[in-house]
Amino acid sequence: MNRRAFLLGPLAAAGARARVKLTEAELIPVRATARTVWLFIRLRSDAGVEGLGEASDAFGIRGTTVENAGEMREELRKQFAELAGRSPFDIEYFRQSARLNGLLARTVHSALEQAMWDMAGNVLDAPVYSLLGGKVRDRLPVYANINRTTSVRTPEGFAATAKRAVADGFQAVKLAPWDNFVDSDAFVDRGIQCLFAVREAVGKRVQIMTDCHSFFTVERAKRVAKQLEPVGLSWYEEPVAPEKTAETLAIRRAIQQEMAGGEFLFGVKEFAPLCREKAVDVIMPDVKHCGGVLEMTRIAAMADLFGVSVAPHNPTGPVSTAASVQLCAGMRNFRILELQWSEVEWRGALVRPAERFENGTIAVGDGPGFGIRLNEALTTEKRMV
Repeated sequence: MNRRAFLLGPLAAAGARARVKLTEAELIPVRATARTVWLFIRLRSDAGVEGLGEASDAFGIRGTTVENAGEMREELRKQFAELAGRSPFDIEYFRQSARLNGLLARTVHSALEQAMWDMAGNVLDAPVYSLLGGKVRDRLPVYANINRTTSVRTPEGFAATAKRAVADGFQAVKLAPWDNFVDSDAFVDRGIQCLFAVREAVGKRVQIMTDCHSFFTVERAKRVAKQLEPVGLSWYEEPVAPEKTAETLAIRRAIQQEMAGGEFLFGVKEFAPLCREKAVDVIMPDVKHCGGVLEMTRIAAMADLFGVSVAPHNPTGPVSTAASVQLCAGMRNFRILELQWSEVEWRGALVRPAERFENGTIAVGDGPGFGIRLNEALTTEKRMV
């Protein structure tokens, strides 16, 4: 072999791999609990290379049923028509050609975009973090969202769940004690009692965050925050809808706790007001809803300009967690990642290699793409019809 062939051989091979074409998109719904269905999207190519994305929580309060999973399949079919025959590297094309209306369309788009990155990494035999500029950390701090695993939604119930999470190694927990909201002071005060009980149960060193799910008025949000000051919250999340920038800012200026929000916002444009006005201290883009991997990197960079940190929203399955880990590995203003903790005991085994958390952290995988594949036997066993 001459010198030219030796030097150009790897480049030619890479070029050939880059000519991989997308051929199929599949929706894989996995039933975790009566409340939770994880929705995975798998892209296939003519070269046999695959890519995974996650589209869970695309239906809001409706939840996922067989019928609306059918809606997602139809939306997936429509959006994949724009990608069929194209390269998995055509990510910017896919983003700019999108015409998205509503949470379902945005979530399917985001999942397809994730799967393109995963496939690109698999084609190049490189982790996604290396395609984004490399990593600056090998492990990420993770907090345990204990909300769905707490079936007894009383101060005692939340406290017991929080203690189990801390015993499992987590040094930060989050709960949403005002779900199934009732517009009464007694109900709101009960949620406050839940947070005090959790603090008493876990001690002073464990971080506690609370999600209000936008149930409050500005005045009620201020009152609740004042009453919660002794708890020492790490953040106070979405007391009002994050689209209401002026109301969010009014609350932030009136309280001591840091504010967080933005879990269902899409793209730089929707996050910009929160960051520009410094209405929150922490934004929470979700790789399943914000536009995907590339869009989250842009959202994070924009937030960094205004001194706002990023704690990705991630209360769903192991595919979105793997994607988020790759994103956060090199993110300059990354703070902490969310985990829907202890919802089902077999969660970690749903992917290969198995998802593992140690001492409230997760390792940044060095495998190609997102570094995971589905455990086909378990996926088939748990698959929703």
